[in-house]
Amino acid sequence: MSTSRAQPQLPLAPPPPKSRPTLDLIVAGRGNLGRSLVRAFRRARKGVLLTPARHGVPGLGRALRSRPRAVVFLTVPDSAVESFAGEIAAAGGLPSGVAFVHCSGALGLGVLDSLARGHAVGSFHPLQSFPEPRPPEAFRGSLIAIDASTDTLRRTLQRLARDVGAKPRDVREAERGVYHAAAVFASNYLVALAGEAVELLREIGWSEREAVAGLVPLMQGALAEVARRGPTAALTGPIRRGDVETVTHHLEALAGLDSRARGGGGRKADVYRMLGRTALEIAKKAGLDAAAAERVDRALTRHVAATRRRRR
Repeated sequence: MSTSRAQPQLPLAPPPPKSRPTLDLIVAGRGNLGRSLVRAFRRARKGVLLTPARHGVPGLGRALRSRPRAVVFLTVPDSAVESFAGEIAAAGGLPSGVAFVHCSGALGLGVLDSLARGHAVGSFHPLQSFPEPRPPEAFRGSLIAIDASTDTLRRTLQRLARDVGAKPRDVREAERGVYHAAAVFASNYLVALAGEAVELLREIGWSEREAVAGLVPLMQGALAEVARRGPTAALTGPIRRGDVETVTHHLEALAGLDSRARGGGGRKADVYRMLGRTALEIAKKAGLDAAAAERVDRALTRHVAATRRRRR
């Protein structure tokens, strides 16, 4: 009697891996920041589409229909974020998996409320200036302030910040005003100070080119010390030393410029006093003697400077 041998069972083939949906990036707004972000994302090998913001809502809607998990960066001026978000929401037909992110440092997530009803929303603010489109290296080592309505989007934005070489930092809604004011002090007001210093040298016959060439290395050296030691240890100059005579001499010279200003609208001595008092607070932290600090404080008042001018 013959017996049939059972055929060996072939192992079942593993199921084909599920394809992970791709994460597409769309930058809506062709300004300096928008184009800079696109360059950085492309350098990081991210799929990114640049679209116009002005009259670009229909095109954005068409692009999103084939990108159901896209993250859309709204790189428009702060004053236009809320209205632009409203236009996108009103157009309708958006895949629910799309997230919308503004790039303002001052605004909270509330400006995206029209989109937040059906989508994750967030913010992604590079702590850098973009007076023109900049190369991908501009983001390297910079801080990017992040907030998001969902943990998933927060993690995505943190990862994208690292991918372009930046350092993500959570900055919540209640912190935005102070955070952005600090950015203005460090960037816009630094430029304003440079402008004041350049104008002073132009008053004594320097060209703007000569003044910039002379002052920028000084500013760079001071900033390098701030980076290395912090502002308190980096402070130098007459106020840090308690040198009242030099401070008074500066005020007298600036008051002379102010008195000759067209229409009597000079204010250079006032700017010096205001910043001098700020420097004096730092000098106290750095160890300036209390008596010397008091003398400097008196020298920075308008009354003392005016008295000295009358005695000349």
